[in-house]
Amino acid sequence: MGDLTGYTPEKLVIGVLSTRECRHVELSQELIRGFGPIEEVLGPYPFTFTTYYDEEMGTGILRYFYVMKDLISPDRLSEIKIRTNAMEELFYEEGRRKINLDPGLLSRDRFILATTKDRGHRIPLQMGIYGELTLIYMHKAFQVLPWTYTDFASETYRELLKGVRKTYLAQLRGLSLK
Repeated sequence: MGDLTGYTPEKLVIGVLSTRECRHVELSQELIRGFGPIEEVLGPYPFTFTTYYDEEMGTGILRYFYVMKDLISPDRLSEIKIRTNAMEELFYEEGRRKINLDPGLLSRDRFILATTKDRGHRIPLQMGIYGELTLIYMHKAFQVLPWTYTDFASETYRELLKGVRKTYLAQLRGLSLK
């Protein structure tokens, strides 16, 4: 029988889809209130992978990644998703989202996204939230899985997350964690 131990802390990365760049100062303040300091904001990147969000958000959607400074326990992912869902409501216009928040956790070996949608490849966490193993880090790169969203499968996003991983590993070394 294995010994029970705590989790290695992971890096919170919040993917943001937005058609309201003018509200990002307010968004940053909300994210800081909810999750601590922002380490960096990556983007914008044109979101041209699907038209799924166009009806609700409008066209010209941009993707940003807010990389949070503080490492967190991965068992907080469902709580974080519930909180980001509530934050989205602050940015509604005429009953529609204009900012979409997708929290994810980056570790040494993977990138997991939180979602409210159940599918065969998603793991129930708690409170109606599921964790999706979106990318696996092997052979010195993030590897795509059959269900990986097209944008996260792109070389651009995988390289971006590889850079975040490098920072994360340095952070872990600074905490004397391996």
